[in-house]
Amino acid sequence: MITYSNNSDSVIIVLHEIYGINQHMKLVCENYNRAGFDVICPDLFYLIEPFDYSDEEKAYQYFIKNVGFNLAAEQIRKLIAEVKPKYKHVFLLGFSIGATLAWLCSDGDIGCDGIIGYYGSRIRDYLYINPKCRTLLIFPNKEKSFSVGDLLCTLKKKANVDAHMLNGNHGFCDPFSSNYNDEAFRAAEKLVSKQIRDGSSKESVCEEKKLL
Repeated sequence: MITYSNNSDSVIIVLHEIYGINQHMKLVCENYNRAGFDVICPDLFYLIEPFDYSDEEKAYQYFIKNVGFNLAAEQIRKLIAEVKPKYKHVFLLGFSIGATLAWLCSDGDIGCDGIIGYYGSRIRDYLYINPKCRTLLIFPNKEKSFSVGDLLCTLKKKANVDAHMLNGNHGFCDPFSSNYNDEAFRAAEKLVSKQIRDGSSKESVCEEKKLL
């Protein structure tokens, strides 16, 4: 687990992608910390070193065999319960598999002020979930295994869900990935800033400071 403290009354819990806590996840944490938030990024996989991007399938199989969605989601719920008394506002921010895990936590009374998920492709396997808190989901318009448009049609019918599709491929917000797309990243940044602003009474935090 990595943590960053600003003695803030708002914390962002960053849920890493399938590779573990890599350069991208550290950059995300550092940027939100510079914006004035406390940040926590739990190591859900207990890795000594993160997987390389070239080992995507190996990383996924490791997760399925050694952790799994249910255990990881329970870890996150316990972490939220632990930190909630310390903060006025708690946000979940997940990438890829982390976004799906945030989605799995969204239908309980976990006390979050907002959930944000980037390209959580496996959300399509858990469409019975009905979030109880404000949930922002951001997808690329290109995914190898399913129709993003069809998924968004279903998600947009749900209460508390704001779902968007941006031009790009899976991983478009990761500057270390070959799929990085600056235009999509900037568009996503604006959506996320609004989500956090609307979920927090300290509106000036997001209005005055750049989040990413």
